[in-house]
Amino acid sequence: MSRGRLQGILRGGLGVLVSVVSLVVVLHGVDLARTWSTLLAAVPAWVALTLVALSGDLLLRGLRWQRLVAPIRRVPYGRLLGYMLVGYFANNVLPARLGELVRSHYLGDREGVSRTSTLGTVVVERVVDTGVLVAIAALAILVLHVRGIVASAVAVGLALAALLALALVLAIVAHRLPGADRARMMIGRWPRGRELVRKLRGGLAVAARPRTMAEAIALSCLAWACTVVGFAAAGQAVGIQLTTGEAALLAAGTNLATAIPSGPGYLGTFELAAVRIAAAFGIGGDPALALALLVHAASLVLTSAGGALVLVRLGWRRGPAALGEASPGE
Repeated sequence: MSRGRLQGILRGGLGVLVSVVSLVVVLHGVDLARTWSTLLAAVPAWVALTLVALSGDLLLRGLRWQRLVAPIRRVPYGRLLGYMLVGYFANNVLPARLGELVRSHYLGDREGVSRTSTLGTVVVERVVDTGVLVAIAALAILVLHVRGIVASAVAVGLALAALLALALVLAIVAHRLPGADRARMMIGRWPRGRELVRKLRGGLAVAARPRTMAEAIALSCLAWACTVVGFAAAGQAVGIQLTTGEAALLAAGTNLATAIPSGPGYLGTFELAAVRIAAAFGIGGDPALALALLVHAASLVLTSAGGALVLVRLGWRRGPAALGEASPGE
């Protein structure tokens, strides 16, 4: 067995273990029968609004990725949204967020773009997303005066967001740093590695465009606003009246938790974060779990259905959309 394959298996196994442990913690002390009854009694109109709000989030995410990819290759919005949904679908069935690699491959293969450069834009997107989410969570904590483990987790998120932003800046300006010439000489011994580094920097370099980053940040804020509405609507569906601050902290906290390597579909980590955050508002475990399951299920249904439809229509292999394009390379 190759080293890379072994690492993939170990990473996937670790993710599944994290999900299992998270589920065990969540289910401890929760009445599943009561949670299920709450879900069955959910108000259909509010469930429908949850789906609409989360759909708006996905549409805005597609537009954001289009703006990040635009400096490298202009891709029609509809096609790029489809590639993104394929990646999200893969995240639902693969552990450890491997869907991010899948969508980079899918876009690169069909549009004649370097997969490595495409992955660079996904990295930038993740950094922007993390920064916006942490800002939302920090603002919500200040407004709600939340303390304890939730506040500590957000503080860790702030530190992580700062480190990610610093790492992105260093990656962009690495060629100007002391020792860059020596590093180039070492990498130059492996032409393939040198080419991969060049292409990855090409994708990361979109972060050096002020207008592109401003658009990405603005679209991220709008997308997460839709998610906040989705959480508030889901709360109403199961009989929980959330304030804007509470819905915002739930939206930010649960999605930050999905950054932790976990099993397919972020199962367990999403629910654990929701229950812990809701407890800070005085919401019991049973209704909190019902709320988390409703939002999580709605998100999984939308992304899985969308990604599956794209795969059925276009297939996995390169299709007509990419005919006549140059080879995407690595």
